Amino acid sequence: MSSVNDALENARFTYEHHMNTCRQCHADATPCAVAKHLLRLYNLARRDAMRAAGPEAPTV
Repeated sequence: MSSVNDALENARFTYEHHMNTCRQCHADATPCAVAKHLLRLYNLARRDAMRAAGPEAPTV
């Protein structure tokens, strides 16, 4: 399960780093195409982590 959590943390860090460093995302109110893709990857990793934790895991 640690690999699932590692993937989730990596996806979160990558998305947040991009949002903080991308010139277009920082200047505009709308995220760029790369940010949208990274958010999609983060959401997929979060969904996988929730599935791996099972039904007893708390929902956030």
